[in-house]
Amino acid sequence: MPLNRHYSSVVPDKNRLLSDSLHWEHWLALAGLLLLCSLCAGQTKFSERLPNTLLNVSPPTARVTGKPGDMVYIMRSCPSIPLKDVRRRIVNTTIQEWAYFGYSVLDLVPTRESNPEPKRQPWRRTLIASDEALRVASSIAGYWAATPDSAWILEQQNQSWARYGSGSRWRQPWSAAFISWVMCESGIGETEVFHRAIAHHSYIDQAITATDQQDSQAAYRAFEPGEQQILPGDMLCRGYRPAYKTLVARRQQMDSGARTHCDIVIKLDPHNERIMLIGGNVRSWVRLKLLPAAINDRGYLTPEPYNGRTIFAHLQLQAGDADNDMLHQSPTFQSLNCAKLPVALRLIQPTLFEDCS
Repeated sequence: MPLNRHYSSVVPDKNRLLSDSLHWEHWLALAGLLLLCSLCAGQTKFSERLPNTLLNVSPPTARVTGKPGDMVYIMRSCPSIPLKDVRRRIVNTTIQEWAYFGYSVLDLVPTRESNPEPKRQPWRRTLIASDEALRVASSIAGYWAATPDSAWILEQQNQSWARYGSGSRWRQPWSAAFISWVMCESGIGETEVFHRAIAHHSYIDQAITATDQQDSQAAYRAFEPGEQQILPGDMLCRGYRPAYKTLVARRQQMDSGARTHCDIVIKLDPHNERIMLIGGNVRSWVRLKLLPAAINDRGYLTPEPYNGRTIFAHLQLQAGDADNDMLHQSPTFQSLNCAKLPVALRLIQPTLFEDCS
């Protein structure tokens, strides 16, 4: 019997060594993943909303009652606050909702179209776990409660819950409802100040009109991106049906329907050439986006085309200057400690972890 038949297990084999190496690399990667998961297990998955003593904002859940399938509006009014005081309230309210939805971050910087090899992120419907969908159901219903002409939407959703279960997704896009609720709860619910609506184009058109009328009471005015300095509390908007490239294009179609989306600016990050925004119904959730940006010839940080999309409108809040560190100063962030810092925050505010080593 050939010797190598008995001793083949100890004879070096290049392919076998390569296979074993890959095998151990696989296990090392798995071990690293398990270690990361063990670290994440101690992190906060989401934060409960703060008590009114820390942030005097009524939760959206206070606007509805009943379980999914039998939910009704019980409050639709908005508080009234002087416009000069609303910027920080808008930012703080938005950040609290993002925290309640679990600090999710959507990094779109790698999709910057000026990159030599932009990494496109194809659109896909994000599946939300049924228990999480159920946890936030009354919150999203509360957003709709602050949105005029939305009773039919809740009725439709109740029918959907009854048919498909309380953890089923929302039948109608709720991003404009999220914006409407934030503005309502921030104290600018009057129609002449902010046109809350089930579609974004209603308040975009209001901001365009306000730019042409210096005596307008509207909280926002519309500009081409890069025309004015962007501040926290402002909004950035894109269109996808039609896919507007400029504000001029929307001006030509004002008062007509359009599928658009706006997010609220939270922080500018010129060092990393990005802008941080939070919006609702971003892949079926409240998420923070990282948008690619660059300094233009006016010295303003301006959003760049990304992932086949273009920001066509900058809605500027008429409420004075802002502190660009509102994110870190927000009551939600100030309430976190080292034991509760979500790992996702490393993407946007790594300095939070400097004292946690």
